Amino acid sequence: KCRLAEPGEFTKIAFQNNKIDLLEAESIGDLIHSETELQRQQAVKQTQGNASNYYNNLREKLVKSLAYIEAQIDFAEDELPDNILKEVQNTIKQVQVDIKKILEDNKIGEKIRTGFKVAIIGEVNAGKSSLLNLLSKREVAIVSSEEGTTRDVIETYLNIDGYPVILADTAGIREAKNEIEKKGVSLALTRSKESDLNLIVIDNSSKQLDEKIQNLVNDNSIVVLNKSDISAIPKHNLKEAVLISVKDNKNIDLLIKKIKEKLSHKFITSNNILVTRERHRTKLNKCLNEIDNFLKKDQKKDIEMAAEDLRLATRHLGGIVGKVDVEEILGSIFKDFCIGK
Repeated sequence: KCRLAEPGEFTKIAFQNNKIDLLEAESIGDLIHSETELQRQQAVKQTQGNASNYYNNLREKLVKSLAYIEAQIDFAEDELPDNILKEVQNTIKQVQVDIKKILEDNKIGEKIRTGFKVAIIGEVNAGKSSLLNLLSKREVAIVSSEEGTTRDVIETYLNIDGYPVILADTAGIREAKNEIEKKGVSLALTRSKESDLNLIVIDNSSKQLDEKIQNLVNDNSIVVLNKSDISAIPKHNLKEAVLISVKDNKNIDLLIKKIKEKLSHKFITSNNILVTRERHRTKLNKCLNEIDNFLKKDQKKDIEMAAEDLRLATRHLGGIVGKVDVEEILGSIFKDFCIGK
C-alpha cells in the first residue's frame, strides 16, 4: 500500500532517527523556500551543522557545570574544592559572554530569511513610485504627474542582485494639504525609522530641499537625485548622492550596486553564528535569563535553587537543536515543507 508523503515527512523521520538535528531540519526548510543567492548560502551554511556544533558545545559546558553542582547537593558532607566552584563560575560566565555575542547581531540572520526593509522616501513628485516600478520591473504603484498620488505604504518583495529586499514606496514628505495626506506623511516617516536602508529620492531640478528630508540623510540612507535627464548637474550638495534618471533608465545599475554595498556593511558581526529564527532568539534570551539568575545566587547557601536555574538554562539552549521539549514545535516547523522533502 503506497501513499504520497506528507509535507516535510522525510526530514521529520530523519530528525526522529537522529540523522539530523532540529536546527539542520529548519535549514532544509529555509533552503527549499530560498529565493535569492544570499538566502541559499545562509541555508546551506546552517545545514552543514556549524551552528548546531556551537550550541551543543555551549550546552555541554552548562551540563558539565551542572554535574558539579548536582554532586555538591548529593554529597553535601564532601564539599567541592573552591577551585572547582570557581571553575564552574568562570565557565558559566564565558557561556554568558558567548550568548550575548550571538545576540548582538542586529538580527541579520532573520533579515536574510525574510528580506531587508528598504524604503523609498523623499520629495513629492520626485519619481519615487516610478523608481519602485522600475526596480520591480512591473507596475506596482500608480504613477501620475499630480502631486501626492501615493498615500499609503506600497510594498513589493524583490531580489536585488542576490539580496532579498522588501521595497516600500511611501508618500512624499511636505506640509500636508489634508488629513489623508497627513496620515501618509506620518506613515512615511515611521517607515523610514523602521527600515534597514532608506532611498531618499530628490528631484534634481528642484531648487530648495525640505528640512525634514535633509534630516533623514544618515549612514543608513542613499540620496538619489532623480530627473538627471532634465538637469544633468547635481544641484544639491549632498554626500555620496547617486544621480539617476528613472525616465531614461540611467545609472540604475549604479544605484543597485550602492544598495547592495550598504546592506553588506550590516554583516559585520563579532560572531559567525547567525540567529535565523525568532524561536532561536527567544531560547537564547531565556537561557541568558536563567544564567543571570544562577550568577546572582550564593551557590553555597542556595545551591538547590542555583542548580534549578542551570537546569532550565541547559533546557532552553538544548531546545534550539532539539535536545529537549521539541514535540510541541515539530508540527509548525515541518508543515511548511513541500511534499516529501
